[in-house]
Amino acid sequence: MTTAPPGPSCPPLPDGFELELDPATRQLAPGVWFGGSPALIVRMTEAGRAAWQELRAGPVASRAAGVLARRLTDAGLAHPKPAAKPVAKPASPPPDHVTVIVPAYDRADLLNECLAAQRRRYPVLVVDDGSRDPAAVAAVARKHGARLIRRPANGGPAAARNAALSSVTTDLVAFLDSDCVPVAGWIERLAGHFADPLVAAVAPRITGLAPGTSCGRYARAGGGLDMGGRAARVMPRSAVPFVPTAALVVRLAALRTVARGGMAFDEAMRTGEDVDLVWRLHEAGWRIRYDPAVEVAHHEPATWPALLARRFRYGASAAPLARRHPGAVTHLVLHPWPAATVAATLARRPRVAAAAFGASVLSADLALRRADVPRHGLVGAMLGAARQTWLGAGRYCTQFAAPLLAAVIIAPAGGSAGRPWGRRAAAASLLLGPPLTAWASGPRTLGPARFALARIAEDVAYGLGVWSGCVSERTTAPVRPAVAWHQLRLEPRRIDPVRAARR
Repeated sequence: MTTAPPGPSCPPLPDGFELELDPATRQLAPGVWFGGSPALIVRMTEAGRAAWQELRAGPVASRAAGVLARRLTDAGLAHPKPAAKPVAKPASPPPDHVTVIVPAYDRADLLNECLAAQRRRYPVLVVDDGSRDPAAVAAVARKHGARLIRRPANGGPAAARNAALSSVTTDLVAFLDSDCVPVAGWIERLAGHFADPLVAAVAPRITGLAPGTSCGRYARAGGGLDMGGRAARVMPRSAVPFVPTAALVVRLAALRTVARGGMAFDEAMRTGEDVDLVWRLHEAGWRIRYDPAVEVAHHEPATWPALLARRFRYGASAAPLARRHPGAVTHLVLHPWPAATVAATLARRPRVAAAAFGASVLSADLALRRADVPRHGLVGAMLGAARQTWLGAGRYCTQFAAPLLAAVIIAPAGGSAGRPWGRRAAAASLLLGPPLTAWASGPRTLGPARFALARIAEDVAYGLGVWSGCVSERTTAPVRPAVAWHQLRLEPRRIDPVRAARR
């Protein structure tokens, strides 16, 4: 398992941390585990099983348990839970050594709400990024005892945050957008993760604040910054590939290791600058954690034009990110056999679909036999893979080829009987399947028809933004699907925390 950062060694998870298994992790046999993101199978030695029993009984208290905990959390099979009270001298500074940076561009009312929620617990730097009404921003900063940094012209969030970072001397930095309303203690609860010396940044869950309009109800159901309710290690092409800096606590020393020209954020990027920073930290070997147990509310767009415009801007950042991080921006990953199964099903070729599905089961069975891994539940797992391929392909086609799907659906009948309706059904399943599935599993703040229409519009706006960025950057990388030839990653050697602890 290639989980260690660049360098000669990877330190174990420090004493005091507890582990929480990911909900998707399954024990296939004693010492054999399946899960993680991307999914993989690992096998523990006898020493590894003993260390696991120690972790089940309590927090990390030995080097062997710490090594195992590092392996499991790096793979996404489990997630670290910081100790409520340090059992030894902490490896990071106490949480009151924090500076809060809030970039602001007008919207003094939202800034006032944001700073009021801070309750003057930490020093705050407000960066007025060329507001049209600087007096209003200055008055709010003064009211809440925040230090004001004034930029003469609007340069975007990256430039604003860089301007404040040059004045920071504390060990931790909390980035907070002016349209966020944090709960009391959000920084303290996230700061416990920094007892791990490899952690560079920790993000809370961003939940939506919006009016009771149809747009507001939709935004609350799935805000554009909400990364879900499951904890994760943040890295490209995983369950949580990035986290926004709308609310993010970062180790200042880590920022300095990835700064370019003394700047932590890339000021050439008006959007996506936070994703770029997170990925640079990951590439440098740091760990980035997502802890949804801590929530920060964020004001969502109140109107449909504003919401769709935001999605367009997010999409436009994909091409610049793909230029800076080759292979990290992937909107669709296809496994050959599940993809063939879905394609044949949509084409109404049941025999071909059955053959492709059989091949997917046989290939996975062969790989598991070679690794001496139990194979029960394999058929269900491959059905799940085909379902995820269908949903992923449907959203991909909606984002980047919605006019083609619409043309197939509304095309006049012609040709042999039945075939046009078959094509229409296939296109409709790709267009409607993903949003209706999301509606069924969500809070259902809107009816299924309205929710599906809103999700399709949002995906189309995002796709248009991606295409716009591709034209500007002269690349098609963000819209090219990736092919993963192996359905499962198998641990090439057993996890032996005792041997690793002796190194």
